[in-house]
Amino acid sequence: MALMSPSASVRPLTPAVLVVGAWFGLALAAGAAGVFASPPDAPPIAIGLAAAVPPLVVIGWLAGSARFRSRVCDLDLRLLTMLQTWRVAGLAFLALYAVGELPAGFALPAGLGDVAVGLTAPLVAVYVIGGGRWAKLTYIGWTIVGIADLLLAVALGVTSGSGMDPMASLPMSLVPTFGVPLTLALHAISLVNATRGTAVRRSLTHA
Repeated sequence: MALMSPSASVRPLTPAVLVVGAWFGLALAAGAAGVFASPPDAPPIAIGLAAAVPPLVVIGWLAGSARFRSRVCDLDLRLLTMLQTWRVAGLAFLALYAVGELPAGFALPAGLGDVAVGLTAPLVAVYVIGGGRWAKLTYIGWTIVGIADLLLAVALGVTSGSGMDPMASLPMSLVPTFGVPLTLALHAISLVNATRGTAVRRSLTHA
C-alpha cells in the first residue's frame, strides 16, 4: 500500500484532532470529578460504557457512511499503526501489580499484551505495510491480536471486582475511558484502511 502525500494525510486529521482533544478533556474532567468510582464489589458500569460506546460509534460510522470510509482511507496507514506504540504504557499495569495495587489476573495479561503490541507497532509500520498479499494478511492478523488484547483487558477489568480501584481515578482512569476506546477505534479504522481503501475510493468515484 503506497503512502499518501503529507498534505493528503494531514487534512482528514484536523477535525479528528479536535474531537479527540475534546474527548480527552471530558475524560480528564470526569475522572477528576470521581464519575468512574463504583461502590465496593459493584461492576464498574461507568468505565465499561466509557470504554465501549466510542469505538461502537466509530464502527457504526464505518459501516453506514461511505464518505466516512473514504476519509479513513485517505489517512496514512503507517501513521495509524505507529500510534499504537503508546501501548507500551501497559508497563504501568505491571508496575502497579508489583506494588500490590492491581490484581495479577488483570494486570499481567493486560500489561504484557499492551507492551507486546506497542513494541511491535513500529516494526509492523516499517516492514509490513506496503508489502504484498501476505503482508496484508500479516497486518490484519496483528490488528486482530491488538483488538483481542484490548477486549480481554476490558472484560477482565469489568469482572475482576475488588482490587481495581486505581483504574477508577486519575491518572489511570484515562486508560479505560480514553486510551482503550481510542485505540480500538484506531484499530477499526486501520482495518478498513488496509482492506477496503482502494475499493471504497473507486465506488465513490463512480457514484
